Amino acid sequence: MNIQPGAALLFDIDGTLVDTDRLHLDAFNRAFAPFGHHFDAARFRAELQGFSMASIMDRFLSSEPPARRREIMEEKEATFRALAEAGLEPMPGLIVLLDRAAAAGLPIAAVTNAPRANAELLLGSLGIRRRFQAVVLGDELPHGKPHPLPYLEALRSLGAKADLSLAFEDSVSGVTSASAAGLLTVGIRTSLSATELRAAGAGATAADYRDPALLALIADVVAGRAPALSP
Repeated sequence: MNIQPGAALLFDIDGTLVDTDRLHLDAFNRAFAPFGHHFDAARFRAELQGFSMASIMDRFLSSEPPARRREIMEEKEATFRALAEAGLEPMPGLIVLLDRAAAAGLPIAAVTNAPRANAELLLGSLGIRRRFQAVVLGDELPHGKPHPLPYLEALRSLGAKADLSLAFEDSVSGVTSASAAGLLTVGIRTSLSATELRAAGAGATAADYRDPALLALIADVVAGRAPALSP
């Protein structure tokens, strides 16, 4: 893989590196049931997936005092981590892609709205934490996704350029964030269709990281060649 200086790969974590949607859905339903909320898969995708903790609290827990809001969300995340500790598998083809990126000297960042404890647990349980030169958390910035700031901060941290880099996302919020930062964004079809991801701004989509067309797209972008957006 030939790369230009300033090239990088930027990955969301949940639903992009590992399929955790069902665990989050379960944890949200357990935590929010006392407040009259129940989420099916469609409502989860539309109202929770990829959104920052602050925006979720404002939307669903507005009647609760601030301290209680944080407590409820901490309970939800603790439930998620307990579920995740049962074992997770990386998305198909991910490890091979990370191996190729490392061999080429291509820097990698994780960009997520998840709390730090979640991000570290997932990256650690997959055995890939050391592969990421930066981990950017939207909830530790003035703005999380769908604002572009998390991806702009990741580019800054890596010394990377948007036009030579690729982002990988699975949610509308995440695709919106990465695209607004000037990144060509690949939508991973964990839970959303190609049509939904492209409508949010994805330039390409893939079922997972084994897609030969996706590998060709990555090679074109990081080498500074104009990609053919067909995946």
